[in-house]
Amino acid sequence: MYRLSYSEILEDAPDLGREREREAFNRALDLLRSAEARGPQAVAERSEAVGYVQNLWNLLVSDLLDPENGLPEGLRSDLVSIGMWTMREAGAVLTTPERSLSALIEVNTSIRDGLR
Repeated sequence: MYRLSYSEILEDAPDLGREREREAFNRALDLLRSAEARGPQAVAERSEAVGYVQNLWNLLVSDLLDPENGLPEGLRSDLVSIGMWTMREAGAVLTTPERSLSALIEVNTSIRDGLR
């Protein structure tokens, strides 16, 4: 079975790809906001939200590191740095339940808003 890379999908339909990215970030933000509202005692909800964010950024960073990625090098580097920070912060909120999800929400909102 042939699997298209993420960058190949974006090449064929960049508007559709950006829309899917926005939807993925919207889902991440919905999960994060819901978990934040329920507080640190909502361990399962926090784990689901953070896991989703980690999976999303793992996918994005993997694509950004691909030599075939068409984004400018500087932008790719900046996004990889944001992704690495996001994954570190996600790990920290899982190990420290009283830690707020607000930084993850703020950063991912900014990235989502930049996709317009």
